[in-house]
Amino acid sequence: MEIKCDKCILRGWKKSDIESLAENANNHRIAVNMRDLFPHPYTIGDAKTWIDITNNDHTKSNFAITVKDKAVGGIGLALGEDIEKISAEVGYWLGEKYWGKGITSSALNGIVNYGFNDLGLKRIFAKPLEHNTASRRVLEKNGFQLEGILKRSVLKEGKIYNQALYAATK
Repeated sequence: MEIKCDKCILRGWKKSDIESLAENANNHRIAVNMRDLFPHPYTIGDAKTWIDITNNDHTKSNFAITVKDKAVGGIGLALGEDIEKISAEVGYWLGEKYWGKGITSSALNGIVNYGFNDLGLKRIFAKPLEHNTASRRVLEKNGFQLEGILKRSVLKEGKIYNQALYAATK
């Protein structure tokens, strides 16, 4: 499956993405804003493992962000279950070489449309760290509303941080 966006294409991860994935993801400036499941350093082995996981996931909710068919980032929806099946959490990252070009915003717009129109979701939310202003701007540009600040809600690299809860609804 492919989702065409104005500045990128979202598609499933391929074995041929392993080197590009490891190269773009192996960056502390990215990892510091991600969940601990996102490793740092990010190795070729980590890239192989991630691609295997996504290829065995039948929900089709994790995509490579590609520019000129090169995987330069990732975006995905963690689908809610049970009574939260109409909701999903969106997460994303982009290789630093591609920052500031509108690619993340384009990818977010694409996956939100996919979530609402193809998956039938009614709510998509994100919880960036409060101080991650770049991610917060991307969400705001795509119509996400700040619902609140989750005080002292996460532990990252030995420090406690707030998260900003954003959501878009259909």
